[in-house]
Amino acid sequence: MPIKSLWIEAAWLHDLEYNVRIVMDAGRITDVQTGVDAKEEDLVRSGVALPGFVNTHSHAFHRLLRGKTHVGVGSFWAWQDEMYRLAERLTPDIYRQIATAVFTEMALAGITTVGEFHYVHHTPDGTPYDDPNAMGVAMMEAAAVAGVRLTLIDTCYLRGWFDRPVDGVQRRFSDGSVENWVRRVSGLEESATVRHAAGVHSVRAVAPGDIAAVVRYARANGMPVHAHVSEQPIENEECLDHTGSTPVGVFAGADAIQSYFTAVHATHLTTDDVQLLGSGGATVCLCPTTERELADGIGPSAELVAAGASIALGTDSHAVVDMLTEMRLVELHERLATLTRGAHGPRQLLDMGTERGARSLGWPDAGRIEVGALADIAVVSLDTVRTVGDVSSALNAVVFSATSSDVTDTIVGGEGVVLGGRHVRHGNGVGLLRVAQGLVAE
Repeated sequence: MPIKSLWIEAAWLHDLEYNVRIVMDAGRITDVQTGVDAKEEDLVRSGVALPGFVNTHSHAFHRLLRGKTHVGVGSFWAWQDEMYRLAERLTPDIYRQIATAVFTEMALAGITTVGEFHYVHHTPDGTPYDDPNAMGVAMMEAAAVAGVRLTLIDTCYLRGWFDRPVDGVQRRFSDGSVENWVRRVSGLEESATVRHAAGVHSVRAVAPGDIAAVVRYARANGMPVHAHVSEQPIENEECLDHTGSTPVGVFAGADAIQSYFTAVHATHLTTDDVQLLGSGGATVCLCPTTERELADGIGPSAELVAAGASIALGTDSHAVVDMLTEMRLVELHERLATLTRGAHGPRQLLDMGTERGARSLGWPDAGRIEVGALADIAVVSLDTVRTVGDVSSALNAVVFSATSSDVTDTIVGGEGVVLGGRHVRHGNGVGLLRVAQGLVAE
């Protein structure tokens, strides 16, 4: 449903403004007025308008593990075994159904752009589908049906564990060589709502020389580069044994640590690692809910910011899909780690969940409400048990107390995707998730 203009009680316009009218045309914001009354043609809302949230790191199919892998003794690696068992069941049709459901859940949570870190490429024995990009196309189709923007981070994955070849379900992930990966990725097409980025799964899955080749291809084609980096201590130890460097050092040696690079997790960093990421102007994508759910640890967010790195946020394994929760957990985790409050204020946390993520995913014209920007907006109610209070403190209440349940409207490119708390195509989205779960259970 096209939205030509929105009038709202408050809006975040690099500062909190009141009685705001936002005019949209051809997918962009064309006018922003403050201190004005609503007009007859406006969509009128109480609450606060925020830039649409940007989910920088997603694995859509992990959503089906919710409720199944949260208990029991073990580590990240025990969880990975369960994830691999799920990955074995995927087909392009099942993948499309899962992603449609998950992207719909994201839209309901105010997310307007998602970065899908996509590495399940082939049939179970590693043979390419007739369309080598069938799985990636399924992701793009799902995003279109759900109504969100997508950066498909097509991920290179070539070995099982440092010097060991891929085995079992990992065959689905591997193209066999960087040259084959390039050949397949070159067949992907972009659109007004889909962009592409290059992914390196990890130092354990891609050798240093191959990482450098991926980076060269990405830069020649103007693509951002994303990679899992230093999520687990054992991976750091093995990387040192095999290469003599930390994972950040390996990426630095591949000329990756620049403004186009996003290190996902970056939980276990040395002081030198932090300085390399900061001096290179890289982004670090933290996924706080997943990092605590998988017992990964707490990343050094304040040190990274002080060094010059940007922070973006992702819901990763989708233990919950709630960007407001991810925002405040960056600050709350920092408090637990340092016993000090106030490293990241609400403005900085909101920036992490919007504009910083948009830049990381190759959408520099998204993540803010201003003339010329993409008309991507999330409306959060200020009249729920979590948010009701003085409108002058609305930003604090939203960032530190609101949840995805308080999102009432999501506008993507001037289209009302979620209105009044319901997805315009899929209602509350529950039916989609039940279908997806049933397909995997069969």
